[in-house]
Amino acid sequence: MAVDTTDVRACVQALVDYAATRGLVGWADRVWSYNATLEAVGALGPGPDEDWVLAERPGGETGLDLEAALAALADLAVENGQVEDTAGGRDRVSMRVMGTLMPRPSETVSSFEGLLADEGARAATDWFYRVCCDAGYVRRAAIARNIQWSSPTRWGDLEITINLSKPEKDPRDIAAAGAAKATGEKYPACQLCIENEGYPGRGAAAAGGEHPARQNLRIIPVELDGERWGLQYSPYAYFNEHCIAMSAHHRPMHIDEKALRCLLDFVDLLPHYFIGSNADLPIVGGSILSHDHFQGGDHEFPMMRAEVAETFSMGAFPGVEGAVLSWPLTVLRLRSDSRDELLAAAVHVIDSWRAWTDESVDVVAVDADGTRHNTVTPVVRRVDDEGRAGGGRYEAYLALRCNLTSDEHPLGIFHPHAEYHHIKKENIGLIEVMGLAILPPRLVGELGAVREHLLAARARGAEGAEVRRELDADPLTASHAAWAEDVFARRADDLDDARAEQVLRDEVGAVFGHVLEDAGVFKWDEPGVAARRRFVGSL
Repeated sequence: MAVDTTDVRACVQALVDYAATRGLVGWADRVWSYNATLEAVGALGPGPDEDWVLAERPGGETGLDLEAALAALADLAVENGQVEDTAGGRDRVSMRVMGTLMPRPSETVSSFEGLLADEGARAATDWFYRVCCDAGYVRRAAIARNIQWSSPTRWGDLEITINLSKPEKDPRDIAAAGAAKATGEKYPACQLCIENEGYPGRGAAAAGGEHPARQNLRIIPVELDGERWGLQYSPYAYFNEHCIAMSAHHRPMHIDEKALRCLLDFVDLLPHYFIGSNADLPIVGGSILSHDHFQGGDHEFPMMRAEVAETFSMGAFPGVEGAVLSWPLTVLRLRSDSRDELLAAAVHVIDSWRAWTDESVDVVAVDADGTRHNTVTPVVRRVDDEGRAGGGRYEAYLALRCNLTSDEHPLGIFHPHAEYHHIKKENIGLIEVMGLAILPPRLVGELGAVREHLLAARARGAEGAEVRRELDADPLTASHAAWAEDVFARRADDLDDARAEQVLRDEVGAVFGHVLEDAGVFKWDEPGVAARRRFVGSL
């Protein structure tokens, strides 16, 4: 049933019923929750309907549009002077409201641990993920705005996402940030600290700068390698049940034996999830190197389906099966029934790679000043004998990385090269390594403009040089001009109203494949294969 979000009473009642029917609050908590919601938006009324107060628990779902209800209450909070009239202010009050309409952290942990003990890991994560979605922490409506497709390439089907879920910066927030005064201590130290749980957030003008509200964040404490870590879900997920495991300590990322033990402990706890880490060096690492964390979830990435190009063994680890994957990056896959032997073998590979130099393929382990360049992007999961997730065997993927730069490639020799920056310029992190592209929202308008230019050019029988001039002259398409001209030359016959969008999507997928090839330390040409075999042979 549709709810009139302009009616404060109806809106709050519907929101509270939504929370109660999903088990976020008890049915007996409804009046308290109604009043807590009014307080959160700075209202002292109106009161609830008597029939609503006395109602018995309904049997079905309310059908509430959560995003619309929270937007209406944010309007009321702005009107009541509770927050500034910006996107950030409205989001903070929405999270404040939802923080009152869900279990306390201790209750969440108790329910998770009870399900884990009684029904197993999948039941526990199913419940926890649903709570995080129902409470609005995982932004389902925002995630649904992402544009996603798969593209066939020589490496298999790659997954492409144009990220539209994260909100654009509000110009008023940007202006406020510019006027904000510098401050000393920053709390929380970053968005991955466990102290974010329940944090009210702050605006761009506040001391310390803008920080998102986290009243509806719930973190499950887990033990990895004898230390406390936290498990939460990503609010802007890129794949199914995209979770984050973060250290309770604000310390830098590190890839070593301790990190691998943590990854293995994680898949022992939740064997249906994979878990991986960004590399621990700039250029080849992720966006947050300052806080030790991993990412995982319930998804099989293209890399995990890659064919085996070659197999190898390591004499010191007879129980470990080694494979070089047919993948644009250099990825070594290790499998074993023995956790301890897989761990030892993976550490051996990492230590060997950190010390490996082969200048014939631009790999330099350490500069004269001691700056190191080699590391890995590791991924771990449990699989059965057929390679399906959730079995008893251990599987580790080690993507070899090197962050060396050159005059020709100042952003990184093994970083997306300049010819592909019109599509992807950012670092190739964990998610991209596994074959899922996260592309910027600007591409929606830019690719749309490319499509229109190419369709118009084909309709009038234009030649390549004329097409290029028009693409260069349009600010939306200028950065894509050389690429789009090439697409037009090769695929003009496929460019009609029905197929043009698919053509461009396939071509974007091909660019992503080339970007991943750029990130590969050992190329698939003859010198690269020979260099890779020298390294693998040394193991």
